[in-house]
Amino acid sequence: MLKKLISQNVINAIEKAVSSGNLGQMTDTSAVNVVVEKTKNPEFGDYAVNVSPLARYAKLPPNKIAEAIIASIEFEDAKIDNVGGFINFKLGKSWLNKSIKLINDKKEDFGKFEPETPEKILLEYVSANPTGPLHIGHGRWAVVGSCLADLLKFVGHEVSEEFYINDAGNQINNLSRSLWLRVLQEMGKDVKFPQTEEEGVKNYYPGEYLIDVAKQYLENNKAKAEELYTKYPDAFAPGEEVMKEMAGFGKAVLLEQQKKLLDKFRVHFDTWYSELSLHDKGEVEQAVETLKEKNQIYEQEGALWFKSSEYGDDQDRVIIKSDGAYTYLTADIAYHYDKLKRNFDRLINIWGADHHGYVARMKAAIAALGYDSNKLEVLLGQLVNLIIGGEQVRMGKRRKMLTLEELIDEVGIDATRFWMIMRSIDTTLDFDVDLAKSCSDENPVYYVQYAHARACSILRNSTQDRVDQESNSTLPPFLAQGEFDSLYKTENFDINILDSLWNTDDEKELESTKALILKLESFEDLIISSVKNRAPYMIARYLQDLASTFHQFYTFTRVLNVEESVMKSRLALVYSTKQVLFNGLNLLSVSAPESM
Repeated sequence: MLKKLISQNVINAIEKAVSSGNLGQMTDTSAVNVVVEKTKNPEFGDYAVNVSPLARYAKLPPNKIAEAIIASIEFEDAKIDNVGGFINFKLGKSWLNKSIKLINDKKEDFGKFEPETPEKILLEYVSANPTGPLHIGHGRWAVVGSCLADLLKFVGHEVSEEFYINDAGNQINNLSRSLWLRVLQEMGKDVKFPQTEEEGVKNYYPGEYLIDVAKQYLENNKAKAEELYTKYPDAFAPGEEVMKEMAGFGKAVLLEQQKKLLDKFRVHFDTWYSELSLHDKGEVEQAVETLKEKNQIYEQEGALWFKSSEYGDDQDRVIIKSDGAYTYLTADIAYHYDKLKRNFDRLINIWGADHHGYVARMKAAIAALGYDSNKLEVLLGQLVNLIIGGEQVRMGKRRKMLTLEELIDEVGIDATRFWMIMRSIDTTLDFDVDLAKSCSDENPVYYVQYAHARACSILRNSTQDRVDQESNSTLPPFLAQGEFDSLYKTENFDINILDSLWNTDDEKELESTKALILKLESFEDLIISSVKNRAPYMIARYLQDLASTFHQFYTFTRVLNVEESVMKSRLALVYSTKQVLFNGLNLLSVSAPESM
């Protein structure tokens, strides 16, 4: 990691300059924060450090501070300049060659690092109601969550992925009522869904997806359905027995559909945690009793209130209503209490932005239960706008839906995953279906995958027989397989072959080669930033930049059919590019095709 190396060298130089009295009035280096940035203009160098913030301690002009620090820097094979308080580093070829060797040495492990404190993390995401097909928003949380889990595992954390099944509460009652109507319709009964608020339209899911569920139910339960209809002839007053029967069957079928789709979508959970099990095991009641014991509950107007305002919430919250029913918050408190008792170091939740008000409540509950509320991290995500034919498509459970499964079938798993992870989670995502399906440079996933395929093609062609275009005769390959293997097998790799990368007077070749190596090397810094910011979208953005840099390199630099030493060095660089593209795509669970 060149940035880290440069940073440490600058820090060491600052300490030397201070100890020798060359940094004016500065006597303490504990507050020094060295930030290494890529220069905006390559003419000034590759990396830069702004030392102007030290002026407040040294009482010297930034230019003088930079001069004093440069005098103490020990950094070989680099041109180091002072430009208006910026220390600029222009790296020599030895650093660039070492970067390529490191990629070839580490291969699939390139980018990994050991965290200072590896954590046991519970990552909960998607957590949809088992009342219908997964929608497009669920798809975004699924991709973000699975990519974040893989990223955290990649750097050494122990991550457990969990899906919280919201299989209790009013939404399940709505499912039961809706499925019963669909069952009756399939039995030939003349019943229709309510159409107005007065008729109770909000208590039903009229989506057509329940027609297939009703048919499945009747395949083996027709006699049971007839019996229930005889006992409860009013379709809109089905009775507890019907509600329980429909809930049990509907939840099972729809949850299984969700599981199969997520598995197909390369999203895999370690635990499927049922909300209903919290009630069945008495954990909701236990959580309330624990809060009572800790004097965090009081009664007012016949309801029980949690003193959440004492822990940063904007007001206290009802957890048991005056009619004795639990609120949604109560089960969520119990669920997080259970998470905490499972001894995770960190809890990460991915919620929709409409749950932003819940964050303070949940942190308050964690603190009131006697735990550190900072153990909980909540990533709030914006929705997805689906664009088809240049127009936004509306989606919803209460009408004919465009589901996640339909989107995947339309554009493919790779394109859906890549598009879902392209933007920061706190930014609304416009998913252009037509563009995602296209085989063009405008389609980000195609552009990145094509870069990988192009690298594979170059490597493949180097060891294959060729055809002379004039005589139509067969020519031997550029390299024998054994020679090619020495370019990437760790035990055979000779760093000296990379010196030939710089055997050219063509400025475009030199510039594009160096730009590509620096982009490859920055993958390690990218992983650190992505983990720190819980931002796997940064990987997708990086891959697009890397693909662009590689395509530019290929435009200006001939790899095959050049002097052998130059060809070998450039093939080694192409191999490194292929490896980093693969590593990045693999972290996103997007395939890296070898031909397109």
